[in-house]
Amino acid sequence: MASSFLHVTNVLLLLLSPSKSFFAPGKFAARYFSLSMSSTEKKLPKVEGIKQRSEYLFHPLQEELDNDKIFISPDAVVVMKYHGSYMQDNREKRQKGEEKDYQFMLRLKSPAGEIPPELYLKLDNLADKFGQGDLRATTRQAFQLHGIVKGDLKTVISTIMEAGSSTIGACGDVSRNVMCSPAPFVAPAYKHARDYSKVLAELFKPQSSAFTELWLNGADGQKDKVVEMEYWLKDLQQSGFDVEQIRTDMRSDSGRGVVTTDPVEPLYGQRYLPRKFKIAVTVPGDNSLDLYINDIGLVVITDETNGELLGFNVMVGGGMGRTHMKETTFPRIADHMGFVSKHEVNELCKAILAAQRDHGNREVRPNARMKYLVHNLGIDKFRELVETYFGKPIEPWRPLPQWRYSDWMGWHEQGDGRLFLGINVEQGRVRDYSAPLATGQAAPQIKSALKTIVEQFNLTMILSPTQSIFFKDILPEQRPLIEQILTDHSIAPVESIDPLVRLSIACPALPLCGLALTEAERRMPDWLVQVRALMNRLGLAEKDQLMLRMTGCPNGCARPYMAELALVGDGPEMYQLWVGGSADLTRLAFTYANKVKWSDMDKALEPLLVNWKLNRLSEETFGDFCTRQGQEQLTRFAADYVSQI
Repeated sequence: MASSFLHVTNVLLLLLSPSKSFFAPGKFAARYFSLSMSSTEKKLPKVEGIKQRSEYLFHPLQEELDNDKIFISPDAVVVMKYHGSYMQDNREKRQKGEEKDYQFMLRLKSPAGEIPPELYLKLDNLADKFGQGDLRATTRQAFQLHGIVKGDLKTVISTIMEAGSSTIGACGDVSRNVMCSPAPFVAPAYKHARDYSKVLAELFKPQSSAFTELWLNGADGQKDKVVEMEYWLKDLQQSGFDVEQIRTDMRSDSGRGVVTTDPVEPLYGQRYLPRKFKIAVTVPGDNSLDLYINDIGLVVITDETNGELLGFNVMVGGGMGRTHMKETTFPRIADHMGFVSKHEVNELCKAILAAQRDHGNREVRPNARMKYLVHNLGIDKFRELVETYFGKPIEPWRPLPQWRYSDWMGWHEQGDGRLFLGINVEQGRVRDYSAPLATGQAAPQIKSALKTIVEQFNLTMILSPTQSIFFKDILPEQRPLIEQILTDHSIAPVESIDPLVRLSIACPALPLCGLALTEAERRMPDWLVQVRALMNRLGLAEKDQLMLRMTGCPNGCARPYMAELALVGDGPEMYQLWVGGSADLTRLAFTYANKVKWSDMDKALEPLLVNWKLNRLSEETFGDFCTRQGQEQLTRFAADYVSQI
């Protein structure tokens, strides 16, 4: 009760405070943090106690890794997430009275989505030898390996770490993989965005020694050999950054409560954050990464005359996750908070994280994301709170050009005489298919093609926010050779792929995700074909495109609440329909219908599409049309509609 009362009281004080003079720099925040951390564990969700007892992510995972069981305990599952892994089982293989067939999903950390060739070849081999034979590109620009058994975890994770990569912070209540526009242009603004994605990844890297002690100890108890520095830090050094200075910045204490007294985790503390924390960086105009769904979104601001980095526009408070039938949970797009200079961006981001660490709602886990703190306070009061940590007023937001969305698929010039290529990978599943895809491709051998390209040309890969894959730094003379490899492996040129397919995203859902209520990834190809066929029957032109997304539950991993049209799992073989997101990914969708049976999906979609065709304004997109009409008018039209087909 005391902790909950303190949280509510502090929020009320923030809301009622007439000016920022209420805050003595750091003291209010530091007092809240120290008191809330001393609350008895029974006053907080169980996960908070597990984090506390883990002693910086060691226990009980350390004790359970070497036993002869094929699973780990629920407490160890919580700790394991911080090490980059979820325990899963295939629901379709469950047998009554028999033990579940447990396996582990492992997610890598890859700031800005970059995967060097030597690492990709390691992952390709690990997937074959220890996984289920494929890789999956996620919506946050990272690879996942599925199907790893418990006894192989140490081998797989240590191999990844020895290759200069990491799984640290890929999951858990910490800063997750830092995203960036996937387009590898050499223009200064794009380079700044990539660099600072990597800077922030290091700035907010958990400091516990558990990551090396649990995974790099050999049979003799000695640490196996590991590279001294992850590959993205080497990139930063080549760009002129001082990596040690970034680490110094992380521990630098301004005296305003940003840095805790914790001896191991100076930014996170022993309980880490209330919930996961997401950051993304892009350039003005390029919203290829869904910037507005992040806890922190940064936009590079440069001197227009010479490309020199001046600083960043900063937005805060975005997030997708929600829970069915709980109106206190909802998706939210970020608010514009202000501008910060390049010299102070690290300190401001630390201040934002500290505000969430100290004031985020640890008492009610479904409301623990920073978006709820920003929502409850309002952006002005939240800005004031952050300023008590930052130590000065935050400068006003600087004007930006209009946002636009591009998937950057196909061939493009980088700007230095070299090329980059975007290859569409349906729902991010990197595998060799044994049969044609529902969407038309003739059994693409994606995994073999990517491996062949990497082996022959030693190219760096970039994962896209829409689960597809890029190769960068391609010499012009290599283009026909790469195109031939793709043709030989039945991978269609992007120009021949239906834009509905290119724009789509789906989460993995069944059979492995424990939260899935129904299908997503496996059903998306059929839905894409179904929607295209329906549009054709209704006489909608090829240029009338839709951004479709699908998730098996309301947690929003595939960002459905930003789509023009999305299905959100609402029970077995049922979905919510969400409509009204904008084509430039700056506006939330809204709920159109609940518990629509999969078998009735065409009946539900037909009146929406006919209404759009008949009543839209000139060139009005589907999302814009739905937002202008609103849920009530859309529902009224559907109620009176008589099918035309």
